[in-house]
Amino acid sequence: MTPNVTPLVAGNWKMHGTRASLDQIKAIAEGVKGPLAAKVQSLLCPPATLLYVATALCDDSPLAIGAQDCHETASGAHTGDISAEMIADCFATHVIVGHSERRTDHEESDALVRAKAEIAHRNDLVAIVCIGETEAERKGGRTLDVLKTQLAGSVPDGATAANTVVAYEPVWAIGTGLTPTVADVAEAHAFLRAELARRFAGEGVAMRILYGGSVKPGNAKDLMGIDNVDGALVGGASLKSEDFLAIYRAYEDLTA
Repeated sequence: MTPNVTPLVAGNWKMHGTRASLDQIKAIAEGVKGPLAAKVQSLLCPPATLLYVATALCDDSPLAIGAQDCHETASGAHTGDISAEMIADCFATHVIVGHSERRTDHEESDALVRAKAEIAHRNDLVAIVCIGETEAERKGGRTLDVLKTQLAGSVPDGATAANTVVAYEPVWAIGTGLTPTVADVAEAHAFLRAELARRFAGEGVAMRILYGGSVKPGNAKDLMGIDNVDGALVGGASLKSEDFLAIYRAYEDLTA
């Protein structure tokens, strides 16, 4: 944890979720009510088809709703894409950009991710900028070099602690059940904090850095308690309300 920084527990549903899943969103929205909400923020990013109804369900809840991606331009002939303005129009407040699955499946570059974050900011959305190394890059001893390059290329110059969150997700740990050691996570997050502080001064010191990659109820407390880890970007475990809430409630002890 970083002193004086409010943690964020975010769920990324990826390409999962239909109207039948709304009960899970309702349960999460109810479950994050209470005293812990004053200390820890919560966010759910369902598929775009559920954005509007999800924000309506969370109207009286501290649970924020975000999108999983946006186009880098304001509007135009981009069949199937969703703009930052459309996301904001659904009353969502955040958008994930640069997730490794977008970088891999759609060959998204750092420059494209930066453009998406910039247009998110122009529409008053918080951009969650994802970075992380592959298994080959880690085995080759290139983790910090990769993180430095992606961070520099993907985070806009206008980033602040209020409009930008960085999510470190080692690609080889996403959905595999594999998790870096506490020492590995601590090293990566300390490096990212130093880079953010060097570039953005006080804003970089206060910017949240989430950890993502096989976060589960069983390892959440250990991961969230690491210095410079300011929350989690949760994948599969966010699909079930009881699992997401168990991760969220790991902060009951950490913030006591």
